Amino acid sequence: MAMAMAMAIMVTLALFTGSGASATSARPNPSDSPAMARWLVSQSDWGVLSTISIHLKGMPWGNVASFSDGPVGTSKGTPYFYLSKMDPTPNDIESDPRCSLSLSEAPLGSCGGVDTENPTCARLTLSGKMQEVTDTQELDFASQALFSKHPEMPDWPKGHKWVFYKLEIADIFLIDYYGGAKPITVDEYYRGSVKAAVAR
Repeated sequence: MAMAMAMAIMVTLALFTGSGASATSARPNPSDSPAMARWLVSQSDWGVLSTISIHLKGMPWGNVASFSDGPVGTSKGTPYFYLSKMDPTPNDIESDPRCSLSLSEAPLGSCGGVDTENPTCARLTLSGKMQEVTDTQELDFASQALFSKHPEMPDWPKGHKWVFYKLEIADIFLIDYYGGAKPITVDEYYRGSVKAAVAR
């Protein structure tokens, strides 16, 4: 009975705080929007990747996807993905590379128990075009970035036709406090230093 109750509590906590990533660096001040956006990308390890769907005949479709913007401890800002050609998402990308990646702070456990739509629980959408990574040096970086953050990836079935992709960001939508979305240019996002992205 005690074991069953303990398991139930663990499941409840996992559902409440989310599983996977947890914040490992200080949350930036909401007044520094580029830092907040970089922090959320660096701390997250999955999000909802939305494409223009082939199987839904042009309707938008969201799919949970793991990603990384650099090897553990190194944030570069560009999200990299390891996607199977057996999954609908890469097929959508081949037809139309436009997509968006949506993230929430909630799975990091740093929202203080507020609802995920509460403006103080940061949410971010990066929109742009997905591109297959083909350059040898960049492929090496992408594999280090993804495999260090998702250590089971190298053991996934090779026959599933895995491909490395990156999101070329064109637009950034961030809400991390009251007052609506924060305007951030792509240049401002990338100019934010890693230190700025992890310090108050």
